Amino acid sequence: MILLFFAWLAAGKLAAQMVLPQIIGNNMVLQRNKVVPIWGYASPGEKVTVSFSGQIKQAITAANGHWQVVLDPLPASATPQTMTITGNTFITLKNILIGEVWLCSGQSNMEYTMRKNSKVGKGVGEGLGPVDELDFANNPDIRLFLVDRKQLPKPDTLHIRWSIAKDSALRSFSAAAYFFAKELNRQLHVPVGVISSAVPGSAIEPWLPGAVTNEKELAENHPPVKLDEQHPGKFYPDMIAPLSPYAIKGFLWYQGETNCFQNESIEYTYKMHALIEGWRRLWKEQNLPFFYVQIAPFYYSQSVGKYPLTKETLPKFWEAQRLALNLPHTGMITTTDLIDTATQLHPPFKWEIGRRLALLALAKTYGKALEYSGPVYQRMKAEGHKIELSFSHAASGLQSKDGKPLNGFEVAGSDGKFLPAEAVIKGNKIVVSSKDVPHPLSVRFEWNETGQANLFNKDGLPAVPFRTDHPLQFISTLLVAVKNNQE
Repeated sequence: MILLFFAWLAAGKLAAQMVLPQIIGNNMVLQRNKVVPIWGYASPGEKVTVSFSGQIKQAITAANGHWQVVLDPLPASATPQTMTITGNTFITLKNILIGEVWLCSGQSNMEYTMRKNSKVGKGVGEGLGPVDELDFANNPDIRLFLVDRKQLPKPDTLHIRWSIAKDSALRSFSAAAYFFAKELNRQLHVPVGVISSAVPGSAIEPWLPGAVTNEKELAENHPPVKLDEQHPGKFYPDMIAPLSPYAIKGFLWYQGETNCFQNESIEYTYKMHALIEGWRRLWKEQNLPFFYVQIAPFYYSQSVGKYPLTKETLPKFWEAQRLALNLPHTGMITTTDLIDTATQLHPPFKWEIGRRLALLALAKTYGKALEYSGPVYQRMKAEGHKIELSFSHAASGLQSKDGKPLNGFEVAGSDGKFLPAEAVIKGNKIVVSSKDVPHPLSVRFEWNETGQANLFNKDGLPAVPFRTDHPLQFISTLLVAVKNNQE
């Protein structure tokens, strides 16, 4: 960014006027209850004064053209305020709110726009709902910032990149991010700003910080991973780094389909660790929440590509995604029920994706007493021809969502061959058995790529897929130990 400033200055494009980064402008939301950096570029030695909400902060522009002030923590406010920035030139930024700010990133399912959301089919006789959101959305307390990869690294003289969540700005914005913001605003009663920085078809590698974007460096600390084909760090300098140090509350991540097509499992876990830790380092906050989406069911095994895929490719990937939860201040939502058919790589129901992500934030970040996860397998107890399974996130009780017998369960004996099993709810536990497996030793649940099992808790959230005999158990145990040491 600083190098680009000098390039513009040398070309005479700035004419010595003060400029701001794209992320600072009219209509923005500033993060409440945190120090708030405000920065820009001006002539070396120029004195800059920032005035906002009764605070006056000053800085002297450094030799490289960069200046920065830090506002003291501010309480939430839905009353529009004005910021003035004065140096050799004068900038006025209007309609600024103070609330919660989240950065949302990933690939096409995060990029999936509200325009596409409006084209999702509706049932006959239904009234207004999430599909119709564009017809009535006009909440001035929700603000949007859509990252333009070509523009974000450039200095800004117009200050118009933030928008109110309505009309054309909303039509082009991430549906999952918008519905997340809508639920947060409804529950917290404060303004919410969401930043969407997503690229369709992108793997995780282009989003990795430069410090960990070569295979040799990762291999020194983790098992070998495939990094050669996905342009490591390609998007990070232009779509993530220029956003820092803008004060945010946390991250939302919706990505994985491309890496699943590459038949990845545990290597994706380590890439997730590199991403999460790297982004937190960039913001200099090691505890920034990082919440993400377990990708939806899809017929990966029917695809034709470089990597041979099977019906177990996706369940193994789900497992790898779940292992990233061993980093502190992370959370994952399950989406196995949110498809019409497993032929949709971009399933609808983004409003529910946003709502479930909001449940994570409300419970884990904002301390709300609500359930944010479906049943999560904890342990098993084999007794004769049955296995009893215990779950967390089942305090409200377990249920079959459609009232039919539970589906998606399999058991295996000493031969390791899994066969369909009968599953019965007993209080907050599940008892599984099969007449064809007299002495079951292992259980799998929803271990297929089609999803849509009917085990839910009574809070209406689906159970997380699992297997009791997965070979990565030792890694999970190790990561839990590391997490405990960090905390």
